[in-house]
Amino acid sequence: MSPSSPPRRPQRRAASLRPASYDESLGDAALEAYLGDAPSRRVRRLRRLSAEERQRETETEALIALSLGFPIDELLPEERPLLPAHIADAPNDYIVVRNHILASWRADPGAPLPRARVLETVAASYDHLVAAAHGFLAREGHINFGVSAAFPAAPPLDAALQGPPAPAASVIVVGAGLAGLAAARQLLRFGLRVLVLEGRARPGGRVYTSRLGGDKAAVELGGSVITGIHANPLGVLARQLGIPLHKVRDRCPLYYPDGRTVETRLDRSIDLVFNTLLDHATRLREFLNEVAERISLGEGIEKIRRLYHAATTDDERMVLDWHLANLEFSNAGCLSELSLAHWDQDDPYEMGGDHCFLAGGNSRLIHALCDGVPVLYEKTVMRIEHGSDGVSVTVEGGQVFQADMVLCTVPLGVLKSGSIVFDPELPEHKLGAIQRLGFGLLNKVAMVFPHMFWDEDIDTFGCLNKESSKRGEYFLFYSYHTVSGGAVLIALVAGEAALEFEKVDPVVALHRVLAILRGIYGPKGVTVPDPIQSVCTRWGSDPFCLGSYSHIRVGSSGADYDILAESVNDRLFFAGEATIRAYPATMHGALLSGLREASKIHRAAESIMNSDQKKYTVPNSLRPPNGALEDIFSEPDLAFGRFSFVFSSVTLDDPEAPGLARISLDNLLLQPKNNEPKEDEKVQDPAAEKIVLQTFHLYATISREQADRLQNSSNDDKGRLGLLCKDLGVKLMGYDSTCDVCSDMILSILSARKARKRLQHPKYFKISH
Repeated sequence: MSPSSPPRRPQRRAASLRPASYDESLGDAALEAYLGDAPSRRVRRLRRLSAEERQRETETEALIALSLGFPIDELLPEERPLLPAHIADAPNDYIVVRNHILASWRADPGAPLPRARVLETVAASYDHLVAAAHGFLAREGHINFGVSAAFPAAPPLDAALQGPPAPAASVIVVGAGLAGLAAARQLLRFGLRVLVLEGRARPGGRVYTSRLGGDKAAVELGGSVITGIHANPLGVLARQLGIPLHKVRDRCPLYYPDGRTVETRLDRSIDLVFNTLLDHATRLREFLNEVAERISLGEGIEKIRRLYHAATTDDERMVLDWHLANLEFSNAGCLSELSLAHWDQDDPYEMGGDHCFLAGGNSRLIHALCDGVPVLYEKTVMRIEHGSDGVSVTVEGGQVFQADMVLCTVPLGVLKSGSIVFDPELPEHKLGAIQRLGFGLLNKVAMVFPHMFWDEDIDTFGCLNKESSKRGEYFLFYSYHTVSGGAVLIALVAGEAALEFEKVDPVVALHRVLAILRGIYGPKGVTVPDPIQSVCTRWGSDPFCLGSYSHIRVGSSGADYDILAESVNDRLFFAGEATIRAYPATMHGALLSGLREASKIHRAAESIMNSDQKKYTVPNSLRPPNGALEDIFSEPDLAFGRFSFVFSSVTLDDPEAPGLARISLDNLLLQPKNNEPKEDEKVQDPAAEKIVLQTFHLYATISREQADRLQNSSNDDKGRLGLLCKDLGVKLMGYDSTCDVCSDMILSILSARKARKRLQHPKYFKISH
């Protein structure tokens, strides 16, 4: 049929078998009379704010969005391609709406923020922007994520009430650390089938809270500090669980090896020298340009120190070494390995606010993330096969798990070791990024004492070392007495000393730490008791991580984090702190990377399901069979009151899925004004009496989102009809017009239903021995 030719009308079934026809203009008049002339309720939704107040609110919301990593006046690079072109090309109003949604949810993250609630605070003319912004933020894990009872590891209740779920893709998550658990939980909320394989006998990965001292004290052996509480997703989880946070206090006294306190004047002076050296290192790399790519940060700082004759005395040098050790602790790497050109590339994205401890330990977050997530422990993954037909994951012992997709969240150290075989091999550029990035080491000596002997008003104190090569050995002590439930001290070992520490006998290490503590507090008349219990970490020897966290080594750059995050053919995905360029080497970075990959996997799963649907698509050149319109509504996808709906999508929960609505009307609308028709009307027009007695149907094209708004409306059917016609601006049609105008939609709905039936038995996790 050419575009210019008139549309062919489908053959009709006998008039006695199809719905009675009616005059559509009369129906419009009747609807208008029924609904009345009341103005739209939408005009009363907005709070009455002056222009100045609204401007201040907009600016505040923009600052909140900025703290969350969103530009104030532009789109995120990953945001633009996911938006309709007309919004992406002129995004100003969209950005205001987006920022408003972000600020609204962060104000109360204890419960989901539904789109309907946002609509109550935004002008009706921006509904399409609310739909786009809310959809993006929810899918990408920027809102409506968490661990409270309002965020179970399952599809939301309203999705479950909408009928049987659409066929879902299956996903295997390798690793039950922060990234893997965050992704698994989000995928379960998206309705996918998820199984987590963890090599250890516990969840958490490099986040590990051990119970020491007769199980009384919570001791952090892995990731410990929430670095920057402003906008931090870990802070959101803590708020949802009602867990208090303790600010890590700023005061950190330094002590010489003989126990003397470093004078405040010298401490401040060398602190200024240290920061000045870093400023000059920044200028040096700008001057050297590409040459800086081949120089380490340690080499650059030392050349500048010698050039300016800084920190020349023994005391000055020991204090400067302490600051350099602290820098190595922050990067989990020796300064001789860190890239002068890119070591601090993530500084612009640093979370603001205080650094905090979590009361009771970070394992409280881990266990909350685990709730409802299927995890199999002691399943060490040895091989991952991936292809167009799905993935197979082989664990130690030969057991094989099969699914549609796999998310690999193992640490960078494991990827570097090659202990997991990928088949086919990973792309060359990804292998290159794995080799170029650095993966450093931080170790700890954790001790539980019978009582506190140190200053209760501090959370940290530092110790200097005479030898520069040992500057990171027990250089910093963390006190956890405020959050652990016991007298807990943890000594940190960073830089070159962390590597040597792996070889030291734990008893020898403990004696060295106690000697340092007794050297500090003995001269003050304080007795340092033996600890009740102590633990020395060996993260570098742990086969499930082989290190602590990532850094940018000489020859690498932030781009390598992006490369590591790339998926392979929408079947193999990667998450973890070494895959997030803005927040590497942090706990919140790991969690955010999991949310990011959950969104990517969700989109890939929809693509897989839709490609399966195309196999069963009816050619568009065909017309719907006789009675198809009635048939598709015989089993509606959604129904309530006088309303029923059918949708042309395999995934019924897609808010943008198009469909048809049917409204059943009888004498409610079409009964003549006079209750008793005149006798001559009964004789001359017997059909008029049928109109009163029969049920009529009106139809409209509608999206899933609009249908959900009608269902969630507190109005009765009459109010819902007003919402449909006035607020949503939907035009109602009769049977004839619907068959003519919506023939392609009817065919699409038939195709979607066929695909659903074919996909009623999706690929589950296949396990073989």
